[in-house]
Amino acid sequence: MPNHTNQWRDLLIGLYDNLMGHRAELTYEFANMHIKIPGGTGPSAEHAERVLHGTMKIRTWDTGTPPN
Repeated sequence: MPNHTNQWRDLLIGLYDNLMGHRAELTYEFANMHIKIPGGTGPSAEHAERVLHGTMKIRTWDTGTPPN
């Protein structure tokens, strides 16, 4: 019987774990994605903002040489 979850984090971890080693490719595309990185802790910490544009690919394969 499969494990069930209602938490997005657990669902994504399970999906990623199942794809690893099965010649899977995960592609993330970013367009005008704003990320604020804290420079410290606490409510008064300043944040540096970064904007991402582009694609990040994660490729996996089970044995032998990588896929083309």
